[in-house]
Parts: sequence; structure tokens; C-alpha cells
Amino acid sequence: MNRRLAACFLVLLLPLLAPGAEVTRPSAGPVSILKLDQVKAGMKATAWTVFNGSEAEPVPIEILGVMKNVWGPRQDIILGKMGGKAERTSVAAGMSGSPVYYEGKLLGAVSLRIGAFSPDAICGITPIELMLEINEFDEGRPAAAQAPTPGRQVAVPGAAGLYLTPIQNPLTFTGFSEAVLRELGGIFDQLGAVAVQGGATTAASSRPAADSGAALRPGDAISGVLVSGDMSIAVSGTVTHNDGKRVLAFGHPMFNLGPVEMPMAKAEVVHVLASSFVPTKILNAGDIVGALRQDRHSGVMGLLGAEATTIPVSVRVRSFAGATAIRAEKQFHFSVFQNQKWTPQLMMFTLFNSISGLNDFAEESTYRLSGDIQVEGQRKINLANMQTASDAPIPAPILLAGWFGDKVNRLFNNPVKLPRVTSVNVTIDLLPERRVAVIENAWAEKSEVYGGEELAGKVFLRPYRGERIERAFRVKVPAGIPKGPVRLLVSDADTLNRAKSVAAGANRMLALPEMVSLLNQELSNNQLYISLLQPSVTAYYDDKTLPNVPASVLNVIQAGREPNRRLTLAAESPLEQTAIPFDLVISGSYTFIVTVK
Repeated sequence: MNRRLAACFLVLLLPLLAPGAEVTRPSAGPVSILKLDQVKAGMKATAWTVFNGSEAEPVPIEILGVMKNVWGPRQDIILGKMGGKAERTSVAAGMSGSPVYYEGKLLGAVSLRIGAFSPDAICGITPIELMLEINEFDEGRPAAAQAPTPGRQVAVPGAAGLYLTPIQNPLTFTGFSEAVLRELGGIFDQLGAVAVQGGATTAASSRPAADSGAALRPGDAISGVLVSGDMSIAVSGTVTHNDGKRVLAFGHPMFNLGPVEMPMAKAEVVHVLASSFVPTKILNAGDIVGALRQDRHSGVMGLLGAEATTIPVSVRVRSFAGATAIRAEKQFHFSVFQNQKWTPQLMMFTLFNSISGLNDFAEESTYRLSGDIQVEGQRKINLANMQTASDAPIPAPILLAGWFGDKVNRLFNNPVKLPRVTSVNVTIDLLPERRVAVIENAWAEKSEVYGGEELAGKVFLRPYRGERIERAFRVKVPAGIPKGPVRLLVSDADTLNRAKSVAAGANRMLALPEMVSLLNQELSNNQLYISLLQPSVTAYYDDKTLPNVPASVLNVIQAGREPNRRLTLAAESPLEQTAIPFDLVISGSYTFIVTVK
């Protein structure tokens, strides 16, 4: 009987005594490297990754061979077959960066997978030499951002339809409703990330903990935090190497942004969802421990203890029981990482979520937005807009979030200087019923006027399911204007904003101060505008409006061989303008001719 027990124990111990087996979890600090030319087929290596909680577990890997030049010119990939728990889960999203060791030497990071329904957990391993190259890049804040691109696919020779693809990154959403992910989640699918609901304990601040220098051992789960606070978005992978200051992870691009400034956090794995199609880790993002600085072809690099500059955002949502009575109020505070391509989308996403996840949400509602964006060294950008339900298939909250995201997008797409946004404050009022009115008609008390007098009139609007609205107006006719016909335009904001928008779009080198000025000049759609226009040329140049430009000046401006692309001309010039505020979304226009005697 004792011999049988001894034999059983020997069978259990054999894997631990076999060459290449790892029984001690690797630690942070210096590590020996197994160079690529030393990697041979048949080696029994070990990967480390987290399946549950925060403790990494060993996963046996059989090295199948080296695929030459498959990751790029003179960039090889090691092919391996995972065993242990990975036989059931397969190569799961979130395993990106799992370090692979052979006899105590680090040879690379699990980073790629092949096929969708294969019974074998075949993975691609990025050699550690490629990942260490990332440390040679600068750590400065990026002056601009590259467009995020999906993960690169690499065809496997002789295997039609099979590709080595970067393991998808779980993009964990916390505090977001399923409806929001369903409506807008496709944005992230196109970027090679798997949108999943998860948890997070990260605070709105991006300041790392004091003891963060000892965090993130090889094999730990790691998150790049896009949004933190009352709602959170984090992209997760696995730590490959930690030299005590720099952390390497993923083994492939996160979003392929190059230089980046994003909070870096520890993560906890709740469960690994096994699937023959898209296996994925379900995670909680944890405490901030540093900042990601590089997002490169062969992985990401972060600095422990470093702080990423993020945008603090405050959103206040108020619901009204009547015209003025506030029934309830909720406030949300979160931070968004700054990036030319991602920040506008994240702002749109979080604003939409702030509205949609409330019990006060209703289809027949009107949403009134007010607030401001503060940019370092610039004037505050004022925000004012209303949106309501319509017959279009797009919900009003998405339209409002899209309008807000467009404002931020135009700011961040400034080609001269990347803005540093220091704060965003927004108040959204949920008003009962659909509040919209169309300009139906207008009239003036006389068709002939003299310079220096006031012209009185009335405008009539047709609201949604309501009685016709009648409003009186008065507009001053400037003294000394030339005799002849002028146009009286009663209109919404879009009609007047259009010319300036065309002018801004024509100038591809609009500087940041001019862009801020243009954003502040845009008129609000909850006001009706009375404009007196005369037939003379107006020039829109950058953020400047130059009315009544003489022909001689135009000739000088346009005398060059190349057309001035910063200049946009309109056939009329404003003489006078007044506005009538409404608690409605105003649309449409009406015009008639008045003669100046």
C-alpha cells in the first residue's frame, strides 16, 4: 500500500521536476532573458496569468516553433500551445501580456491567438526583445495623437482563412446601462476591443497610491483607465515585466496610439468566461498605481508612481415636475483621459449614459444642456443647447450627446496645438413633454422705414401639440444706412451658424484661440433671432466677421495666385440683430423685404 502511495506522489511530482517547469511565481525586478535564437520547438515553458482574484497561476506551454517575419520585417513570433486551465478557457481576452518563462528566463508575452473554434489553445508569443525596445522611446506628453487602429492580423502560411490576431482587450464598462452599450458599443468593437460590463473601484482622481512602486508583479492583471469615478471604462491585459519602475504589458498594441498619457491601475479577475468563439476575462479595475506612457506595436509601457493628467468632469442632471419646479437632482463626477481621438467619444458616451440610466428618462422629454469647458490658457467655452424627441429613429439623448461630442472633437482636432482641458461642467435639465416650435409666419408693421427708427413686428410659431405662439419684436434700423431694400430675417440658430461653420471648416490651420472664439460665437437653438441684412459682402476670416467689405479690399485679399482658403464670403452683411429667448427648440426661418427711404 505504501508503494502505491509513493508511486502516486511520484506521478504528481514529475511535472514539477520536469525541465522548464516553474513552481515559484516571478517577482518584479531584474530578470534573465531567453533570446529568440535560443528558443526551440518542444521546450516546456510556463506562462503566468490570473484566472480568479489577483494571484497569477502557472500555465504550461509547449513551444511549437518560431514563425519568421510574421509580425513584421525581421519580427518573429513564437508559437505555443497552452495547457492547464487554458485548455478549457482557450486563449482569452485579457491574457495579453502573460509572461512566458523557460527555466527561470523570460522569453516573451502571450499576445496572439489563432482561429475561433480550434480545440487547441494555440497562442502567439511576442519575444521579450521586441517589448524591451519600448523603453527606448521618450516619456514626454504627446504633442498630438495618431488615429486609433484595429489590431493587425497576420496570415498564417498554408492555413487559408486562419490569422494570428492580437488577443482582444476586454474594455470594461462600470456604471453603464446595457442600453448604452447596445447603442454605442459598436464604436469600440471597430477598435479591436471587447465591450463587457464589469466593476471598478477606481476613484475619480488619477493620483497613484503612495505605495504604488511595489505594485504589479509579472502575471498580474493591469488596466489602462479611460474613465474613472462614478462611471468607469478600463482596458485590461496582463503584466509581462516590471523592472521596479517601468512596466511592460499586453505584448501587442492597446490602441496603437504611440505616446500616451493614461492612468494605469491594478485589476482583479472575477471569472474567465470560457468560449470557443470569444473567451474573455471579466474584471474589476482597481487602484491607480501609475501612468501608461507608450502604446506601441509590441506592447505598452507604464511608469509606476507617475500621474496622468486627466479631465475632471461634473454632470448634474435635474428633472422637472412642471415649468420651474425641480423634482429631483443627481450629480456625477468622473475623470476622462486626454487624447485627440478618444476624448470626444468618451465625452459623448458618458453624457449619454448620465441621462439614460435614470428613472426620470422618458421618450417624450426635452433635454436642456448648459455648462462650460475650461481650456488652459484660453477663455471658457460656454455650452447651451436643447434637444427633444422627433420622428427620427435616433433618440434625443444620443443627439444631445453627439452635439456635445462634436464640440469637444472640434476642440481636440485643432491642428496647431493640442488643448489641455482642465475641467468640464455640465447641467442637463429633463423637461416634461416635447418642447419644439417651428417658425410659421411673421410680419412687420410697415414695409418702408427710415434710418434711425425702430421697426416693430410679430412672429408666429407652431409648437408641437399646442396653440400657436405669438411674439412681438422690435429691431433698430441703423442711422445713415444706404437707401434701398434690406432683408428682415426671422430664423433659428442653425441658419445663422451655417456661414461661420463653413468658414471654420475651410481653414485647416485654425489656431486654438480662434477655435475657442468660434465655439463661443455659436448661437443657441432655444432662441429666435431677428436679423436685418443689407446686400453687401461679409467676409468670414478665421473667427472674425468682417461686414460691408469694400470691393477694393476684396481685390487686394484675392490678388494672390492661390485662393485664400481662410476666407469665406457671404452676399449679405448684418446691420442689426436681436434675440428672443424661448424654453423651446426653435427651427425654421421666414424672410421679407423692407425698403429704407
